[in-house]
Amino acid sequence: MHYQDDLHVAAAQINAELGAVDINLETHLSVIDDARHSGVELLVFPELSLTGYGLGADVMRVAMPLEDPRLQRLAHAVGDMQVVAGFVEEASPGEYYNALAIMQHGELVAVHRKLNLPTYGGLEEGKWFTHGSDLTHADIRPGWSATQLICADLWNPGLVHAALLPRPTVLCAPINSASGIVSEDFSNEQNWALNVRFYAMTYGTPVIMANRYGPEGASHFWGGSRILGPGGELLATADDRETLVAAHLSRTAIAKARFELPTHRDADTPLVRDLMAGYR
Repeated sequence: MHYQDDLHVAAAQINAELGAVDINLETHLSVIDDARHSGVELLVFPELSLTGYGLGADVMRVAMPLEDPRLQRLAHAVGDMQVVAGFVEEASPGEYYNALAIMQHGELVAVHRKLNLPTYGGLEEGKWFTHGSDLTHADIRPGWSATQLICADLWNPGLVHAALLPRPTVLCAPINSASGIVSEDFSNEQNWALNVRFYAMTYGTPVIMANRYGPEGASHFWGGSRILGPGGELLATADDRETLVAAHLSRTAIAKARFELPTHRDADTPLVRDLMAGYR
């Protein structure tokens, strides 16, 4: 058993007021304070939690460079806890990313830019955002690390496989999923549960899925935030409301799951790379 076997994690199932960064920031600060007092060590907010989702051309108005004082205020509030929050990053004039700020010890320790921008059904991210090009891996404390993927990133199995090859102990999955936004026949509620359970079980990696709950215009974000263990088992799930859902992860359980089903060990990356050669 590792000397730090336990990690206390949580998903913040909140709603966001569209385009109102300052109002949403106060919500984040309140949730962070509650989580810290509860002993949470890793807290995950939903995708674009500081801005709301259906921004359209307002992407430019709400975008923040990494030096923005509001991000610095968040970072100073987290203390030793690692916090993952969603925002629009301004990398240069006119270059905007659907991004995650990963913060700990008063600093912005990493940024993940969404790789897979959905532009189908009621989704049009490719119209407003630039594609990210890198995976992210952040240490939490000895024995624990996390990788972060945003919403549709998890619907590209190749991206998930690549993100999990470095063997993080946790997969953070902030999403913004509204009922019926892909199509009337595609159930986000059922299919997200299947998606994250498959990855947790296949890779022996706990998943923290944080979704919104509540309205935004004509859309309803259905919640369903959950924490899964390394066998795909459901450790905690959120009610139909804004709430904080928490669970304790066991590094020993992760080791056992990966020893019994050695997906990482047997990934055979050179073979996969050769088989993929020639495909775009």
